[in-house]
Amino acid sequence: MPRPSSPQPRVRAPQLKGRQWLNTAGRTISLADLRGKIVLLDFWTFCCVNCLHVLDELRPLEEKYADVLVVIGVHSPKFAHERDPVAVAAAVERYGVTHPVLDDPELDMWQQYAARAWPTLVLVDPEGYVVATMAGEGHAEGLVREIDQLIGAHEAKGTLHRGDGPYVPPEPADTTLRFPGKAVALDDGALLVSDSARHSLVELAPDGETVRWRIGSGARGRTDGDAANARFSEPQGLLRLPAEVAAVAGYDLVVADTVNHLLRGVRTSTGEVVTVAGSGRQWRSGVDYDPHDALAVDLSSPWDLAWYDGRVIVAMAGIHQLWWFDPITRTAGMYAGTTVESLRDGPLPDVWLAQPSGLATSADGRQLWIADSETSALRQVVDGHLRTVVGQGLFDFGQVDGAAAQALLQHPLGVCALADGSVLVADTYNGAIRRYDPATDRVTTVLDGLAEPSDVLVTADGIVWVVESAAHRMTRIAPGALSAAGATVDGARHRTVRPPLLVAPGEVTLEVVFTPAPGQKLDTSFGPATRLEISADPPGLLRHGAGTDTGLSRRLVIDPSVPGGVLQVVAQAATCDADNAHAACHLTRQDWGVPVRVDPAGAARVPLILRGVDPVDDADA
Repeated sequence: MPRPSSPQPRVRAPQLKGRQWLNTAGRTISLADLRGKIVLLDFWTFCCVNCLHVLDELRPLEEKYADVLVVIGVHSPKFAHERDPVAVAAAVERYGVTHPVLDDPELDMWQQYAARAWPTLVLVDPEGYVVATMAGEGHAEGLVREIDQLIGAHEAKGTLHRGDGPYVPPEPADTTLRFPGKAVALDDGALLVSDSARHSLVELAPDGETVRWRIGSGARGRTDGDAANARFSEPQGLLRLPAEVAAVAGYDLVVADTVNHLLRGVRTSTGEVVTVAGSGRQWRSGVDYDPHDALAVDLSSPWDLAWYDGRVIVAMAGIHQLWWFDPITRTAGMYAGTTVESLRDGPLPDVWLAQPSGLATSADGRQLWIADSETSALRQVVDGHLRTVVGQGLFDFGQVDGAAAQALLQHPLGVCALADGSVLVADTYNGAIRRYDPATDRVTTVLDGLAEPSDVLVTADGIVWVVESAAHRMTRIAPGALSAAGATVDGARHRTVRPPLLVAPGEVTLEVVFTPAPGQKLDTSFGPATRLEISADPPGLLRHGAGTDTGLSRRLVIDPSVPGGVLQVVAQAATCDADNAHAACHLTRQDWGVPVRVDPAGAARVPLILRGVDPVDDADA
């Protein structure tokens, strides 16, 4: 529901405390040090693709307002691996973060600032007061207006101080690869690797170390052209097209150019790069399964690619879907998923995925294997149906082998189908290569002790390579590792580190608080301006209230016999510029997975912030 326009009490921003500061040359920063600056706190975690979107949305703002705005990243982890200080430091470099980052491993700052979703943005004025809170992505335009208003008001008061911020860039590293993402094998045993942090592709000799050549200038950007001048932005998945398709398409390699929200075609003989799918705009629209002109459609963080069902299947991590792309007809469209981030099997397309990040097709072409990272799951498409082989939900993860129904992974990013029907999984946050054997329906560990493996591939002569991303190298698995039975690990089992929200049994009101940015109004030109979709895991948690409607408030009925679960909420609001004959339109969207526990003393109201400041004290939420 829109926030009432009555004045709100000023809220002093809590002090910043954490385990370590990054990008400050070891300096500890307090809010007092930042007095006179506009401060934007970005609560993020490096597993979350929506958080990565926000990092890219903030780059232009950091440049435009360099002398008045200080962005502080507050890293508040979901997965156990994300609490590792070394992993946090690596992620800050991997994703090109150019502002100070506070490491918040116990979510102390997360709770003090009442964050409930990744990402959450909190805007603090030059006098140290919270002036706005926003959940999700797509707030750049609104932030520009908010910041401009703050600049005007505080320059007039004399409370705005211009000058440099506290960011200190780290020393550049010198390695052949830097956070490589995915790889494919070439006919002669060479490897082509997406060198993600250096925004290029690298061809390595069959030894996995010697650089033959590089495709892409190495600078972040979006430019077609020859190998020396083409530009990518954090490329990930690579796919070699079937020869007969490549002959018609005019290129033989497809690249998931992740941060550019594009698919690029590459002629590997010359290194020439051409854009083949994507407008370059990030998808923020409605769900439809119609074919579209590939170059006109908006994509969202394509992460991996596979040839399946006679076309390219795209792991569209940014919106929790699979898409398809046809290089011959030059069309593209949605293949599976509703954009709800969760775990639901069934016939395509009405299924739920959660940041799919790895794809592989079985040797017989009948099965598509998926590394569904946010649910820590291995999933399979066969005969038009999706089923979960390993994985239990958004907040269940660990390192446990054995029967597939009880086995656990931790944020896997890669998958590789072997000729014998088994599947290798790059179990990224466990630092391991796991194997699922359909014949026994069991999971074993092939290799561990790796640094964030993000992909696995097999060459034509049977050599198995791992993209060991955080070690910046390709790692070869010993020839006997796959023929051995494999180790059985009975490691830790984890559930979400986020404290659950206590909700009362029976009637509960869920409302999404939304206020248009300054200078904008709700846009009803094409129908209702808002949309709210609610579901639950397990479904029985909700006796009433599941489904989709246009209001941002919903009466729910919580089943008292269900101890808890996760409320899945998707909210969106359309706005346009007010009093402008050529008004620009905007769509703000966020999905929450809210862990809840049913308790007689719990809240009868669940407020979620899409944009603005929550008008109610969070203590009774």
